[in-house]
Amino acid sequence: MHLPELLAAITAGADPGPFALLRRADEPDLEIITGTVHTVHRLADLPAAPPAGSDGTPGAGSAPAAGADRAGPCALAVVPYRQIAERGFRHVDDGVPLEALTVTGYHRTPLAEAVAALPDLPVAARDGRFDVPDDAYAETVRAVLAEEIGRGAGANFVIHRVFEATLDQPPLLAAAAALRRLLVDERGAYWTHLVYTGTRILVGASPERHVSVADGLVMMNPISGTFRHVGAGADEVALLRFLADEKEIDELDMVLDEELKMMAAVAEQGGQVIGPYLKEMSLLVHTEYLLAGRGSLDVREVLRRTMFAPTVTGSPIENACRVIARREPRGRRYYGGVLALLGRDAAGRQTLDAPILIRTAEIGPDGSLRVPVGATLVRHSTPAGEVEETHVKAAGVLAALGLASGPERPGPDAGAGSADRVAPGRPPSGSGAPPGLADLPAVRAALAARADRLAPFWREQRDPATPVVPALAGRTALIVDGEDTFTAMLAHQLRSLGLLVRVRPWQDVPGDAVPAADLVVLGPGPGDPTSAGDRKMRTLRGVAATLLDRGRPTLAVCLGHQLLCGLLGLPLRRRTAPYQGVQRDVELFGMRRRVGFYSSFTALADADELDTPYGPVTVARDATDGTVHAIRGPGFAGVQFHAESVLSTDGVAVLVELVTAVLSASPAGPAPGRLSTGPVGGR
Repeated sequence: MHLPELLAAITAGADPGPFALLRRADEPDLEIITGTVHTVHRLADLPAAPPAGSDGTPGAGSAPAAGADRAGPCALAVVPYRQIAERGFRHVDDGVPLEALTVTGYHRTPLAEAVAALPDLPVAARDGRFDVPDDAYAETVRAVLAEEIGRGAGANFVIHRVFEATLDQPPLLAAAAALRRLLVDERGAYWTHLVYTGTRILVGASPERHVSVADGLVMMNPISGTFRHVGAGADEVALLRFLADEKEIDELDMVLDEELKMMAAVAEQGGQVIGPYLKEMSLLVHTEYLLAGRGSLDVREVLRRTMFAPTVTGSPIENACRVIARREPRGRRYYGGVLALLGRDAAGRQTLDAPILIRTAEIGPDGSLRVPVGATLVRHSTPAGEVEETHVKAAGVLAALGLASGPERPGPDAGAGSADRVAPGRPPSGSGAPPGLADLPAVRAALAARADRLAPFWREQRDPATPVVPALAGRTALIVDGEDTFTAMLAHQLRSLGLLVRVRPWQDVPGDAVPAADLVVLGPGPGDPTSAGDRKMRTLRGVAATLLDRGRPTLAVCLGHQLLCGLLGLPLRRRTAPYQGVQRDVELFGMRRRVGFYSSFTALADADELDTPYGPVTVARDATDGTVHAIRGPGFAGVQFHAESVLSTDGVAVLVELVTAVLSASPAGPAPGRLSTGPVGGR
């Protein structure tokens, strides 16, 4: 079906059948996709071209890909948030299905022709309001800051709420008119889209690519930080304040680290960081990075391993899902999920293009309207500032639907912690700052300064055939994962040094039977390390005790470091202010190093040397408050920071020093005594 036929059916009030209208990035055409929709249970069941090098047989349970003998799209998947169940993560199951539109018709129409054909009429809606009032949302923000981030559950969390209303027009006609307004008024969107599955409509302008695969290149696009245009002439000064805002810098760095963890799971050498850049839209400016890496996984497996973006969940992601399930009593439906266009290129290779379902309205057949939005909560957040951010993010889509949203009662700290936000409302058509802010010399310098903060390891292309430390080539390492996939990034760094690395979840590593390896890395994870009743803490504490007792070469990171310190007799405490996403220069055994911290707990020491049953231990600590940055003893070492983080510019150098020292200084036999494995203190 071509666009004129499709629009004629919509205008006549007829059901045209499932379809999608897509403008992707800055493409000059609108894509028109038609086909049949069916529900599948798993991402692996989605129709897709077979991966390169396969025998051409679809995966188990897969529907055959339409047009498998030609280049182009095979299917458009509408992936709800509840699909996170495929990763075993907690969620509120709202029953929203995973639907796939199998492509039977595909056409392209020049954008100007498409805009001229789409209905140019005002959209009318009524009874607009947020399902969670401003005051209640602000209280949730306070609780998350104090009870989740403050107690070590993670570095950041995204909590959403939904603007609800009722359309006064036929749903498809209103959606088509809203699409036209978005195509005309919005700029900088990754996808501008209208998808109709036969039972539901999704229309919006998502700024953010979640993941794409083309020519074997996997790309992700973490976006964070929200700046609202404040008018010509003031924009450059205000934008520079925004780019220097500590909260906004930390927020983007944290999601960058989290998406690097995902890239480490889907690209053979992990992701290379490119940027940062400005994402300029009609009302807002965001900051963003691009991540790129070569991969060979089936695109459906790429989707599964990257559910879902930290910009809509938080980090570390597994515990972020637990927090969301605790703090959001209703399901998320499509918020935070993805649209995913699967296909093949002219050479027969799989392709994938998947934007995040944000800045998107869901319209039901009865005219019910839902516009979900969320704010990223970090240690600098203020309740009023995050309330306001949800209004700002909703503004563009609501304007296209004839609605506006503003704070119910701006608080005294409205906008605090997020520079130069202004009260949102319905914008005039086509409003926004003039394009080209990113080309201003001062802006380019500010972005370059942000890039200079990042670890060279993740910014440079790497040759996996040349280990940095030839003496480590062929040595083996086992990483015990405490539910933070920073371990995937750490594995890439250790492999780059020449080690052969395995990663095992903590549940698979019994404390008294740690698998053989030249080096055991007791990894990071969320939670309270002082807890005596927590199963994970008991298990990891037992692993650490076994490693010490048997003199096994050990490197402990963050939570692992804290448990190790507890076994060595050091007290542990929760920090007054969380150290989540903090970059610091610290003194490490005679060297000044720049490293990144993600912790709410710390060990304390009042001396630089300790006598322990496992031999003398040297402590690197903050002289002002005694917080321990690192320890090293005969055959073991621990670091409170994350050497693998993009914030650790000296991370690889630290790893080289500690790993070589641990492997060369490990005692020949077991340690003489075993310390108590009672309550001690982690992340």
